[in-house]
Order: sequence, then C-alpha cells, then structure tokens
Amino acid sequence: MIDILKHREEFTGLQDKYYFNYGGQGILPRSSLKKIIESYHYLEEIGVFSLKSNSWVQKIIQETKKAIADEIDVTPDTIALTENVTASCNIPLWGMNWQQGDEILLTDAEHPGVIAIIKEISRRFGVKIVTCPMVATLNEGNPVTVIENHLTAKTKLLVISHILWNTGQVLPLKEIVSLCHNYFHYPIPVLVDGAQSAGSLPLDLLESQVDYYGCTGHKWLCGAAGVGFLYVRQDLISQLPPTFIGWRSLNYSKSDLPLSDSASRYEVATSAYPLFCALQSSIELHQQWGTIEQRYNRICELSRYLWLKLNQISGIECLKQTPPASGLVSFYLRNGQDANKVVKILEEKGFYLRTLVSPYCIRACVHYFTLESEIDALVNFLDNM
Repeated sequence: MIDILKHREEFTGLQDKYYFNYGGQGILPRSSLKKIIESYHYLEEIGVFSLKSNSWVQKIIQETKKAIADEIDVTPDTIALTENVTASCNIPLWGMNWQQGDEILLTDAEHPGVIAIIKEISRRFGVKIVTCPMVATLNEGNPVTVIENHLTAKTKLLVISHILWNTGQVLPLKEIVSLCHNYFHYPIPVLVDGAQSAGSLPLDLLESQVDYYGCTGHKWLCGAAGVGFLYVRQDLISQLPPTFIGWRSLNYSKSDLPLSDSASRYEVATSAYPLFCALQSSIELHQQWGTIEQRYNRICELSRYLWLKLNQISGIECLKQTPPASGLVSFYLRNGQDANKVVKILEEKGFYLRTLVSPYCIRACVHYFTLESEIDALVNFLDNM
C-alpha cells in the first residue's frame, strides 16, 4: 500500500486548503489532468475527425467502461457512459412506460435534481408521487420496513439513494431490492442514485440484483466533471428503451443499424472523450493505493474519528448518534450560529465544507486520503469559533 502522504502528492488541489467537500466534487489528480491535456494534443496530431481518431475514440470508450466495470465488479456491456448521476437517472425514469395512476415511491432524502424529473413525469403522465420518511430512520427505525409500508399494487418504481446525501446514512440495498422484487403483487424495479456511493464503498450490484444504478465520476472517484455512468441489469437492457438516441446507440455489426444489445443504446453522440481518460486514470490511482474494501474501511475510520471529535464540542450535535458508515458527517450548530455564515467563515480560512437545506446543517466529507491532522485542524477551528 502506497504511503498516504506520497499518494496525496497527486492531488495538488489539496495544497493550502482543508478539503471536506468530496460529496460535492472530488479533487482531480494531476495525472488525470495530464491525461486530458495529452489526449487533446494527440487528437490534434492525428486529426480530430479522422479514421485514426475514430478508432481511438472507440478504444477509449471501451477502456473506460472496462475500468468502471472492474471498479464496481460488473461487466462492461451493462455500463452506459453519461455526463453525471442525474443524466443517468433520467434514462430509466423516462424509459419506463408510465400510465395514469401509476405510483413512484421515493424517499424524503432524494436530491432535488432527481425529484424534479419525477415531478415532471407526474405532471405529464398523471403519475402519483409517494414519499416515505427515510431521514427519520437515521438513528432508529428500519428503512426496509418504512419502504414496505409505502409499497402498493400501483407502485411501478422505487427510487432511492444508496447513501443519503444529507445525512450520510447507508441504506441496506440488497434487502430493499429483495423486498421490491418479491412484492406479492408483482416485482417492483429499483432505481438507485449512487452519487455518494460510487468510489466510496463496495457496491455489490450483481449480488443485490438492483435494476438501475446511476453514478457520477467527479465525486468520490475524483474524475473530471462531465462523466458519469449508468448500470443496467443485463436482462433489463432489452426491455428499457432509450429516450434519446444517436449514433453511439446503434449496433454497427448489422446492416439495418438496430439499437445496441448492450447499455451503449443509452449513449447518444459525441462526448469530451479526453475526460473519459481522466476517469480511467483516477480509478487506476485509487486502486494503486488499495482495493475498494480497503478504501472504504479507511473512510469509515476517518469519519468515526471526525464524528468523535465533533461530539466533544459543546456547540455541535452530529445528526447520527453512532459513528457513520460513510464518509459524510453532518452536524447541527447548537449555539445559535447560522450554518451558512459559519461555512463562509470556514472557507475564508481554507476549510471547505457545505450547508444542506433539509435538514439545515453542515456537512463534512472525508476521503480515504484525508489526514487526521486535517480533521484536527477543522475541529479545533470549530471549537474556537
């Protein structure tokens, strides 16, 4: 395992700052930035629109899918490359055959971008939105039971986050999927927002049998902004039609150019391909330090360390009453200070965190290469404000 200080030299964006915003955007390694620049130069040299560049593009697409598939332990043909997790979630949400009276079940901890898609589907097709109270299960209650109590004969899709972006709670994905797939009326598909989970914990998508899993590459994977991906369970690819279609959606091995048999059918056309190279490079860098299991264990060690330290400050209350099972540590200010003002002061002093609207709190994120000394500096500053 590479020494963490040596490893951190790749993350030049960490210089002169204390960064705790990986849940918003990760730090792009210098090797990944170098890959972007080199790739653009290479395309200029060979001709940006040429037979040689087209061959290079196809190679990069396949290599990127393989890198992602190896990281999350699935097959490349089940991966569609997108721009981000919201674009990924749009694909199954708009691909389903909605009928008036259908129900979409989601939690009260979903991201506004996904909620906005569901609201528009509701408006267009007369679909009913049902929301279950998941935030309340952070410290007590069973998330699976909460979901079970809100399933009906009209539920056509469950939409959940694997890690709740506001509280950091990790939902039991395998148990939730099993509940939905074995619902007594009919199997209910599950769409997962994996914005906070890809690159931060082992996904085990094949074991969970999850139907659709949207991810982004620019958060915990530390890729360049503008590249995400969608996993579609193998047997569902032929059943879920694409909404947007382009030349990358097609199967060129057949003369009539039908839709691809793989998840490529959900891709459209030209992308910023050098960004794909950056994501490959970032994934490779993470794997050089350790497996996803080792990285996740380190994230949990650091989040526990931060959680314990925060709990020693009289003016702070962590949302979670036990150590988090993710890298997201959210906390309230109990001394009357305004969270937005505090975050602004923190950033002026080189500490990068963020506020959340619901619940109104401050969120700090630790990655596997966060240092205990960085956590100590943050906690000391908060304690002396």
